[in-house]
Amino acid sequence: MQNLHKRVDVIIDSAISSEEKLQKICQLLSDEISYYNWVGFYFKNGDKNELKLGPYVGAETDHIIIPYGKGICGQVAESNETFVVPDVYAQDNYLACSIETKAEIVVPIFKDGENVGQIDIDSHTIDPFTKDDINLLDYICERVSEII
Repeated sequence: MQNLHKRVDVIIDSAISSEEKLQKICQLLSDEISYYNWVGFYFKNGDKNELKLGPYVGAETDHIIIPYGKGICGQVAESNETFVVPDVYAQDNYLACSIETKAEIVVPIFKDGENVGQIDIDSHTIDPFTKDDINLLDYICERVSEII
């Protein structure tokens, strides 16, 4: 996964729009990590206590807007902490995007100490996420905070 850090740096440091950078990061993760079946960004929607879907790769989702507190993404918006769900069917407050989704990880993005968004990964595999995933996604969120 170290190689992915460097590839993320190349994307972040390139002379394209922030939106294109985010889309390329989603595509990179989707292409390179076999158990990342949906990769997307959600960002705080202005002054509202809700998240709005940003760039993503994977199946279409009805969850364009997610109120704070709802689902895993909404909980991370409130808790400011990474949330790893090894088995989504064992989770009470889960918003199903796809019947195939079995696990999810959501990592917050901070800018100037404020939770401004998150990266959300769905997997069709039960309990696939490791410390390496968390480290990679933490790194990506740090770099993304520089361009938003």
